[in-house]
Amino acid sequence: MKQVLPVFIILFLSVFTVSAQVKELKSIKRNNKSESVISLKKSTNSSSRTTKGKKIDTKASDYKFISIENDTTYIDTTLSIKKEYKYNYLRKDYFELLPFSNTGQVFNQLGYDFSESQALFSRFGARAKHIDYAEVEDVVYYNVATPLTELFFKTTMEQGQLADGFFTVNTTPRLNISIAYKGLRSLGRYRHIKTNGGKFRSSINYNTKNNRYFAKAHMAMQSIENQENGGIADTLITEFENKNKEFKDRSRFEVNFEDADNKLSAKRFYINHYYNIFKQQDSTSNYGLSVGHISNLEDKKYQFNQVAENTFFGDAFGSAIHDEVRLERFYNQGYVSFRKNKIGNIIVHGGYTDYNYGYNSLVFLTTGNIPNRLKGAFASYGVNYKNDFGELKLKSSFISNLSDDNKGSVFNASIEYSLLPSIDVRAKAVLKEALPDFNYRLYQSDYKNYNWSNPNFETIKTNVLAFEIDAKKYGLLKASYATINNHAYFGINGVTNSVKPFQYNKDIKYLKLSVNKEFKFRKLALDNNVQYQNVTQADDVLNVPDLILRSSLYYTDAWFDKNLFIQIGVIGSYFSEYKMNAYDPLLSEFYVQTNKEYGAYPRLDFFVNAKVRNARIYLKAEHFNSAWTGNDFYSAPNYPYKDFMVRFGLVWDFFL
Repeated sequence: MKQVLPVFIILFLSVFTVSAQVKELKSIKRNNKSESVISLKKSTNSSSRTTKGKKIDTKASDYKFISIENDTTYIDTTLSIKKEYKYNYLRKDYFELLPFSNTGQVFNQLGYDFSESQALFSRFGARAKHIDYAEVEDVVYYNVATPLTELFFKTTMEQGQLADGFFTVNTTPRLNISIAYKGLRSLGRYRHIKTNGGKFRSSINYNTKNNRYFAKAHMAMQSIENQENGGIADTLITEFENKNKEFKDRSRFEVNFEDADNKLSAKRFYINHYYNIFKQQDSTSNYGLSVGHISNLEDKKYQFNQVAENTFFGDAFGSAIHDEVRLERFYNQGYVSFRKNKIGNIIVHGGYTDYNYGYNSLVFLTTGNIPNRLKGAFASYGVNYKNDFGELKLKSSFISNLSDDNKGSVFNASIEYSLLPSIDVRAKAVLKEALPDFNYRLYQSDYKNYNWSNPNFETIKTNVLAFEIDAKKYGLLKASYATINNHAYFGINGVTNSVKPFQYNKDIKYLKLSVNKEFKFRKLALDNNVQYQNVTQADDVLNVPDLILRSSLYYTDAWFDKNLFIQIGVIGSYFSEYKMNAYDPLLSEFYVQTNKEYGAYPRLDFFVNAKVRNARIYLKAEHFNSAWTGNDFYSAPNYPYKDFMVRFGLVWDFFL
């Protein structure tokens, strides 16, 4: 597989070479009315600048953000409560996530979306580390009228910063290049929980002048490193919950160990390009035939290091611990796409996956030997369909592996219909079968209890039906029902009292209902999110709180002759008690525990947000009620949720 890397880099860079041969930079007309710049007048998403003495006006739609599926959104510099929810480390809503005390640590799950992952083959493992991992579908491609830069900054917990920024430019109307980097450092308030991370992304979006050849390509280099302490020692849990003033300085708490760290690092090279064999688009007919190719080369590595063995994990083979596992995966796909009005868009594709997961050693135990590799190759095939019938939108896909050893298939179908201009109805069905993650099937460690091989683990079968009604006047209603068979999870081995993988051969039924509605009265607004969950199972292997609540009461206004837009409010969050999953830092995985229930504590945040031109400024007092609602707040057993702290930052867009 290593021999493939140079070839793939050449293929990736060939997009640059093709674009460099296009000698039309001088032909761009700066006075073309279709070119625009975002204006700041009246706090709208439009702007202006001058070039060679001529004023250029543009609008938000001239700054396109494009997904790998060609779904397009536009630049949005407004300030809203939804933006407040996403102003965080992950830059997404935390409604179903519970962060640990330090920025860049892991997140516990309060709810699950089993229709989200479409992987039909084993994933790498160390899933807690992947919470901020940029997958192929997370990389953004651009098409912009003028160079665009966005800077994100937020303070962290003690001695550190979180910064994320990107720059994108169209060197020609048909070639866009972007570069982005996210950096993190945060010491944290408890002992030995420092985090460091970096995420570099670069993307290319290109098409030829005759609109025959199109290409999207990116490369990503990512790493996240955490110091691990195993949580507060059991002997001091009572001191924390009783609010012992001696431990008001959280660094005084004794933790289970102070000499361990883990790290996930990865690099990926990806390209998706196609050629239109023929294409016609006019008022009477719309059809086309294309051939395309996708290539994805990804290399991941996970490490756990500890200076000396610790009884927290059991006996070890040696005094120092150094665990390392890697996955090299190379995927190629060829596809043919046919499009015709009234019929829709049909894509038939075939793929080939080559993978190599494992270790550089063999483990010999009295209970049996542990191999060091899972490697092989297999083919896959599938078909995608998409069409719009006026207000009715249909989309479906099917993909299956052609391998007895690597079984897997995913069927996905969705429908969207606009009943009225203010009411949209969406439904989705997912039928999925896939092998458990690699670290369930094979794992090696210098700790004796963390060595296993499970070649007989069966595929996990997941069926999901989801329904959604989006009524602008009455709110957003979501409902989903999932059935899971052969669920794989980490739990406690009753013999060794250590964490190990299990497979549950009974059915699990998971119902989730949620409602979101915002009420407005003049300059006041109340945004409410309510989610109910119910799991039917014979044993406690999938645990979630019955109820998740979030309400935001806030005030909005425009001050100083409407040059400053401001939001002031309070966000309250709550989830009911449940058997919260515990965290294992060696595996970087959460595991099932049934000894104690956690939750039922409120979290209140006070925020003041402002928008000045294209800058959004954020100030928040987080968990300000922690001093007077009791010390029963945890993100996981032995891991307290964060205390009260004040944090600030900004998001600033620059249009050059």
